[in-house]
Amino acid sequence: MNIRFFIKASIIAGFLSLPLAVNATDLERRQSELKSIQAQINKQQSEVKNTNKQRERLVSLLKEDEKAIAQAATKVNRTKQDLSQTDKKITELDAKQLQLTKLKESQQKSLSNQLASAYLAGNHDYSKMLLNQQSPASIERLLAYYQYLNNARIASINQLQTTIKELDEIQVEQLEQQSRLNKLVLEQQQQAKKLNQEQSQRQKTLTQLQRTLSTSGAMLEQLQIEEASLKHVIEQALAAAKDNPSFEGLSSRKKLKWPTKGRIKSAFGSRRSGQVKWKGVTISASEGQNIHAIAGGKVIYADWLRGFGMVLVVDHGKGYMSLYGHAQALLKSAGDTVSKGESIALVGRSGGQTQPGLYFEVRHKGQAVDPARYCKR
Repeated sequence: MNIRFFIKASIIAGFLSLPLAVNATDLERRQSELKSIQAQINKQQSEVKNTNKQRERLVSLLKEDEKAIAQAATKVNRTKQDLSQTDKKITELDAKQLQLTKLKESQQKSLSNQLASAYLAGNHDYSKMLLNQQSPASIERLLAYYQYLNNARIASINQLQTTIKELDEIQVEQLEQQSRLNKLVLEQQQQAKKLNQEQSQRQKTLTQLQRTLSTSGAMLEQLQIEEASLKHVIEQALAAAKDNPSFEGLSSRKKLKWPTKGRIKSAFGSRRSGQVKWKGVTISASEGQNIHAIAGGKVIYADWLRGFGMVLVVDHGKGYMSLYGHAQALLKSAGDTVSKGESIALVGRSGGQTQPGLYFEVRHKGQAVDPARYCKR
């Protein structure tokens, strides 16, 4: 029950309980009771006011906590990508080193065979050839042959030297990449520790906030405030969206992939609380899992929003937009252009959620529509 309604009902009930005719003693007693009721009302009003102030302060703290988590999670994700790229680079270097080692062995063997052939053929100089009275034509052919063998040996030696140099460079780069990898691993451990600390702080704030929302009336009032915040953001997004011919909007005939893998926890149009219904779907998914843009478009909102946490809105053109909430971190900023299937955020619990998941909406000209009309399982 709404606290204001309860207060008014208490006042009316107090007056209705007064009889039409009362003596002076009863009147004094009634007046005393009325003062007591008024004191209780004032106390309740003061408590409500203090609770609302505390709730707003905790919401503000939750925003700070979840933004700090987003920053830490973004760094962890970036380091994870760097680690993957460094691992890939080291694998490529190892493969190249193996290839060059085999080439070096082949070149050494070839050069060895050439030297052995030259030794077996014996040494011939101009004076011996003349004393042996060989014909000039034979001498010329023999000289040409030895020149060819000599050039081949020089070329083999140059190739071997080039291969050895490349191997040395590969080994230096391998050491550099391994050093970078070790540094990234240490950095990731520190970032993971920071992320855990921020999440622990958020949980304390969330626990306190939930205590102020213990009644159904307070919870409903909170949901209405959150819906009003979302409506304001959508209106801003619509004003910011411009008709861009490069974005084709969405089509129910061409089914798209859902933004992340998971189970639909809350369906579109299902009751949330009181008369408040879900205007999107909630997908249960692992924390830190990638969220992908369902279609190409431009990011027109990327920030924290009360009740929805870290939110990103993409304009797909022709009045269509998609909204992604409860993210752990946003990988894109307002103004960025995104492609279909591109990673734009990470699944999280922001917005005061206790379990990880994604809140996903599709809107056309500001009106929420069932995402299942455009996305397929």
